[in-house]
Amino acid sequence: MEENMILEKLKGVKQRFIEIGELLTKPDVLSDMDRYVRLSREYKDLQPVVTALEKYRLALSNLESARKLLATEKDEEMREMAKAEVEQLTETIPEMEEEIKLLLIPADPEDGKDAIMEIRAGTGGDEASIFAGDLFRMYSKFFEQKGWKAEINSYSEGTAGGYKEIVLRVSGDGVYGILKYESGVHRVQRVPQTETQGRVHTSAASVVVLPEADEVDVEIRNEDIRKDTYCSSGPGGQSVNTTYSAIRLTHIPTGIVVICQDEKSQLKNYDKALKELRTRLYNLEYQKYLDEVSRKRKTMVSTGDRSAKIRTYNYPQGRVTDHRINLTLYNLPYILDGNIQEIIDKLQVAENAERLKENSI
Repeated sequence: MEENMILEKLKGVKQRFIEIGELLTKPDVLSDMDRYVRLSREYKDLQPVVTALEKYRLALSNLESARKLLATEKDEEMREMAKAEVEQLTETIPEMEEEIKLLLIPADPEDGKDAIMEIRAGTGGDEASIFAGDLFRMYSKFFEQKGWKAEINSYSEGTAGGYKEIVLRVSGDGVYGILKYESGVHRVQRVPQTETQGRVHTSAASVVVLPEADEVDVEIRNEDIRKDTYCSSGPGGQSVNTTYSAIRLTHIPTGIVVICQDEKSQLKNYDKALKELRTRLYNLEYQKYLDEVSRKRKTMVSTGDRSAKIRTYNYPQGRVTDHRINLTLYNLPYILDGNIQEIIDKLQVAENAERLKENSI
């Protein structure tokens, strides 16, 4: 990419960044919460681009100065210093250009959001439920590493352990942009606890990750919701089965049902259930965006098809294989202990490569 082309593109970005900064101080924007939130998001997204622009401009200026010095300076020591700087900048400026290319690709506006994660046992009976529990433990460890907060909305335990289904809200910095690569079918190949002849079985669990919708994203009318209350079940102390704290919300126009029973307070359960309902409604539209992306290019993010097999965890061989990028790692216990960042990093690299092809600059 030619230097002037980069600077020309970033010139408009810098102007927009300054414009938004000024808009965010105006009374009419401060009084319009929806507009203020949208502009704040855009300002935050542009900040790393503007920072990269300043570094790039400084590097180009330093390179020009060093070349002039090398051409005119007679002192050998000064010439050596200028030569070293030219070599170093000649090496780092292309790296800056590659970074800027990625920054100039339109970001998925959902990446910075919190997420709703659903883990559901698939084929394999009790073993699938146990595996869903293993995945939940793996992700819980990962959340701890990232400093994220996870809150369980609802769950249904398996008869032999684990979960038939568990739904949780994950909040933190850039949660959806990282967790979205986990959507899809996860397979496990191992000898189940109930197997007496030592045969390896294949079971599965599906993971769905949705970007959590803000109130400004989706408006839900009270008349479109039917609210049912009932007694919670499972762990929770004396209030379980004695207090009508569990909430079931049904969105009448779409038939979407959301349950939240984790809190002892009906009000807290209602608030969490409403957030999940808003997210599921929002994702009816977001799914169309994912489908459109998948039509244009290969994407590492599942488009919501529950049959999309993305990863296999093979216990006899101690390996994990991600089928989207043909990546195989022989450190299964380490990965199941929450260390999945390496896999996600490689998926992000592959995703960025595809996006660069689509958005040639």
